[in-house]
Amino acid sequence: MPPAPETTSLAVLEMARAGRFEEIRELFAPGLRSLVSAEALQSAWQGELDRLGPVSGVGTPLSEAAGPGMVLVRVPVACQRGELTLVVTVAGDRWLAGLQLAPASAAQPNLPWEPPAYANPGEFDEQELTLGSGRLSVPGTLSLPHRPGPLPAVVLLSGSGPLDRDGTMGRNRPYKDLAWGLASLGVAVLRFDKVTYAHGAEVKQKQDFTLADEYLPDAVAAVKRLGQLTAIDQRRVFLIGHSLGGTVAPRVAAAAPSVAGLVLLAGGAQPLHWAAVRQVRYLASLDSATVATSASAIVALTEQAARVDSAQLSTSTPAGDLPFGVPAPYWLDLRAYDPVALAAQLAKPMLILQGGRDYQATVADDLVLWQAGLASAPGVTIRIYPLDNHLFFPGTGPSTPAEYEPAQHLDAAVVADIARWLETVRSE
Repeated sequence: MPPAPETTSLAVLEMARAGRFEEIRELFAPGLRSLVSAEALQSAWQGELDRLGPVSGVGTPLSEAAGPGMVLVRVPVACQRGELTLVVTVAGDRWLAGLQLAPASAAQPNLPWEPPAYANPGEFDEQELTLGSGRLSVPGTLSLPHRPGPLPAVVLLSGSGPLDRDGTMGRNRPYKDLAWGLASLGVAVLRFDKVTYAHGAEVKQKQDFTLADEYLPDAVAAVKRLGQLTAIDQRRVFLIGHSLGGTVAPRVAAAAPSVAGLVLLAGGAQPLHWAAVRQVRYLASLDSATVATSASAIVALTEQAARVDSAQLSTSTPAGDLPFGVPAPYWLDLRAYDPVALAAQLAKPMLILQGGRDYQATVADDLVLWQAGLASAPGVTIRIYPLDNHLFFPGTGPSTPAEYEPAQHLDAAVVADIARWLETVRSE
């Protein structure tokens, strides 16, 4: 018998073939179920069958780890006029955490990561280390250039979700791209697994877990660790935050005053719960066939987002009534935090970078808030990369989740611009 995650994935496929989409919805983790509708699942499945014809065969599932307690399963599916891949993320051998109909190429195992052309591994060494102590300590990697010190250094803050230190997403490692690219240019880089990745099961048991718990202990420990190294210029330790890591970067800097400056990559400024509604609306709009069938999920998420803003929100509000099933303490903490206002108070140099094709943190909804709030702040530089998406992968046309799948690398211009900006800060 196949392993449990593969059995679950094959069962999902058989349910789809039999039209049992409500049963598939019930397999989703409770916190995600309200965001999924049987109608949307049916519409997506029928759209593929209309394009490729009826299913004619099912290949051998391929599974791989996708973080602690998570398994990604790829099921090759042959149809009369082509092939597709059912990609299923299984949590705890049972619950669904993700479901996608992907191109046939997605059924292939991930090839080993290859360094980008702008990385030169001969220019630096890497050291493994541990941040924090006790049960929630996390592993990390220090990329240390061979150049004589003292060296500028950065701490990388990952985006939302249980991400590893490389920002692994399928075949891609955007944070490793960035770390190796900067280290090749003489910048030391410390990146680490998020506590939600390294200790996902334990974190889920903490009903009072907050954004501060998610980032501050390990980020502050990373800044302190760099400050203790003789090879590092203690006056030139910076933060680079991507997505939610960019949102929280001002808060980390406030907790670690020795930080010399901040680089925000697609940092969210719009409240996270409303950004989620906007993203779901955008994704539904990409396919006219899913607009109507996604309506109920959008309404449910909008109602949950409104509860976050409600004066009645309290620690006793059921998690199931809130976005993604995340408990109320997390939203209460996030609701009280204004990243743009705090960034303005820091009076530290900042480089804000934004992809023009990004639909997760956008020019119109997020960058404009940074621009307005920091208009009078000194030392703020803002750059937009018109062709880049949320991961700063260049492309064309409307950005979609599917474009994250092919093997690619972080935009070389982003790496070069960050390195040049760090040099500029040194000269001031």
